[in-house]
Amino acid sequence: MDPKYQRVELNDGHFMPVFGFGTFVPPELWCTFHQPELVQPALESSLKKRQLDYVDLYLTHFPMALKPGETPLPKDENGKVMFDTVDLCAIWEAMEKCKDAGLAKSIGVSNFNRRQLEMILNKPGLKYKPVCNQVECHPYLNQSKLLDFCKSKDIVLVAHSALGTQRHKLWVDQNSPALLEDPVLCALAKKHKRSPALIALRYQLQRGVVVLAKSYNEQRIRENVQVFEFQLTSEDMKVLDGLNRNFRYAVMDFLVDHPDYPFSDEY
Repeated sequence: MDPKYQRVELNDGHFMPVFGFGTFVPPELWCTFHQPELVQPALESSLKKRQLDYVDLYLTHFPMALKPGETPLPKDENGKVMFDTVDLCAIWEAMEKCKDAGLAKSIGVSNFNRRQLEMILNKPGLKYKPVCNQVECHPYLNQSKLLDFCKSKDIVLVAHSALGTQRHKLWVDQNSPALLEDPVLCALAKKHKRSPALIALRYQLQRGVVVLAKSYNEQRIRENVQVFEFQLTSEDMKVLDGLNRNFRYAVMDFLVDHPDYPFSDEY
């Protein structure tokens, strides 16, 4: 991936932007639609709402299946989230059918660990590899081992929460450290006369990580364009690598007992 060209070629021959500017947000298959017979109808419903015939990229949002239904987080009478069990390879076969049907140009996954990726890659009769794996990735959780693995399999690593997180109470401990206030990040921002956010974003691009930074603020989107206007030095990159503490904002501990919970593995 060369950031100056502002797009990356996927393993299926299609392209995606190396930086989404908040405008490239692919639809994702939610956990309550993991039963194979629900996968394509879920995409068709999303397309209808968006008034589209197809999407450029369709992702499986999490490897964890939940009880089917219209409630995003189905709970029992005790308030516990209700799990479902679906073979990851069966989900992927249904995703492949969406691509064959012309409903999605490319298909990928999100929040999968190495072991779960290998399950798909080693599936007998695999038709299409995931083009990407979208995961939480920022200087506090730089995902270096997962990044190396994905590169070795020609799978693009896509960073969500590249600036930390929006700190949604359901997903994130409100006492979590604020990434953009980190003194090391702020010192590099001062050195380059850029914002801490731009330093964090540029760090990912120079590592070969695609960033889909969600933003609905026009001024912020304009600022984000500056990510292509400067370079971090190799020493800067080493300093930022040193910030890694394997700290995850979105732990999703209410799903930790799920058999397909992805964050217990090293990567």
